[in-house]
Amino acid sequence: MATIKLEIVSPTKVVYTTDVNMLIVRSTGGELGILPHHAPLITGLIPHAMRAKTDAGEQLIAVSGGFMEVQPDKITILASAAELPINIDINRAKQAYARAQERLDAFKVGAEKGKDIDSSRAHAAFERAKARLKATKTDF
Repeated sequence: MATIKLEIVSPTKVVYTTDVNMLIVRSTGGELGILPHHAPLITGLIPHAMRAKTDAGEQLIAVSGGFMEVQPDKITILASAAELPINIDINRAKQAYARAQERLDAFKVGAEKGKDIDSSRAHAAFERAKARLKATKTDF
């Protein structure tokens, strides 16, 4: 089966590199499936658990947003942060999810403690935590 090179890079390191049969990502324009020999493309990514399909199975990778460049023979992900499930502290991710959910709830109901909350930052933190938990296949 044909493959395409995938490289995921964060500001501090190369997070993941392998040949994949297909990559499924959530871009700013919607969900995309990238196969070998895909037309060139550049798009923004939103926080999610991307799915890299290989002959060995499917690998989930949490990304906190960034950009993706696709060439017919290579996919490059420039992520603000990216983590493999094995590197994710599940308890810490659950705590971050709960904190973000609490802040969003306080903002929505107009509670006194919610008046100083930046809703866009709280929503971004919620989406990052959700992506990390999805990558580890943890219920939340």
